[in-house]
Amino acid sequence: MKVYRNIEDYAPVQNAVVTIGTFDGVHTGHKAIITRVKQIARETSGESVIITFHPHPQIVLHPGENIFVLNTDEEKINLLKGIGIDHLIIIPFTGEFASVSYLDFIKEVLIGKLHVRKLVIGYDHHFGKNREGDLRHLVNYGKQYHFEVDEIKAQKVDDVAVSSTKIRKALMGGDIRAANHFLGYPYFLSGKVVEGNNLGQSMEFPTANIDVKAPYKLIPANGAYAVEVEIKKEKFWGMLNIGMRPTINGSKRVIEVNIFNFNKNIYSAFLNVSFIEKLRDEIKFNGLEHLKEQLFKDRENAIKILDEKESL
Repeated sequence: MKVYRNIEDYAPVQNAVVTIGTFDGVHTGHKAIITRVKQIARETSGESVIITFHPHPQIVLHPGENIFVLNTDEEKINLLKGIGIDHLIIIPFTGEFASVSYLDFIKEVLIGKLHVRKLVIGYDHHFGKNREGDLRHLVNYGKQYHFEVDEIKAQKVDDVAVSSTKIRKALMGGDIRAANHFLGYPYFLSGKVVEGNNLGQSMEFPTANIDVKAPYKLIPANGAYAVEVEIKKEKFWGMLNIGMRPTINGSKRVIEVNIFNFNKNIYSAFLNVSFIEKLRDEIKFNGLEHLKEQLFKDRENAIKILDEKESL
C-alpha cells in the first residue's frame, strides 16, 4: 500500500476506484465499503484508493470539545495495510479545507486530482462545507463528470448499524465485548512503560505503567480488564487496570498492566495492549489486603476468559 501524506504527492492511476471517510476504527462497516472498492477494482482492472483525513475533522471543527478517536494515524495505516488497499491518501484537515464547498471538492479533488471512475460511499456519507454534499449531489455530478457512484447500505452486526460513534460509546461505558464485536478485532492501545510507585510489586502483582502519548486516543472506562499484551512481537496474557486507584487515594488516572508469568525489566519498552473483556468496575477497597484478595480473583477470572478465547 502506498501512503501519501498530501494529495499533491499522488499521481493519478487508471480506473481509480475511490472511497472517502475518516475510517476511525476501520470497523466492520468500513470493511464492507473497502471490500466493495477492492472488488470493483479487480473487475475493472483498476486500483483501490482511500481518502482519509488528519486530524479527525471533529477535532478541527469543534476545538473546545473533548474529541476522542479509536485509532491514531499509524494504527489506521497498519489496519488498512492489512486489508490490502493500493493507495491511501491522508489529506491534512484544516479550517481552510473545511470551507471547501462540495462542488469544489468534486471538481478539484475527485476529478482534478484523482481522475475518479468509480466512487464507493457509505449510506450516510456527507462532505464539503457544512457537510452539504451527499449521495444525490454525487450521482448528479457523476453523470456530468463521467464517474459512477456505488452506495453501500448500513453494515449491521446483530441488527445494529455499526458506526464509530457507537463503538466509542461502548468503550466509554466499558462494554468491551460490544466494541470488539463491532470493530471485528479487539480494541487496542499502545504506549511506553514508565516508572510507577511499585505498589503492585509489594502485593505480588507487579505492574507496568503505560504512558499513552496520543492525546486524542480513546481510553476505555475505568476498571479492570482481561488483556493480551504484545512486547517486541511476543504475546502474553494479563490484566489491566485503568483509573484513579482510590484505595490509595490516587490523584491522577493511570493505566497499569500485570503481565502473567513475566518478570523481565521492560522500562522504556513499548507495549501493545488488546482489550478482551472487562472484569469489573474500579472499586475503593478497605485497605491493601482487601485489594490484594480481589487481584487474585481478577487474575483467576482473566485467565478463564483468555483461555476460553484461546480455545475458540
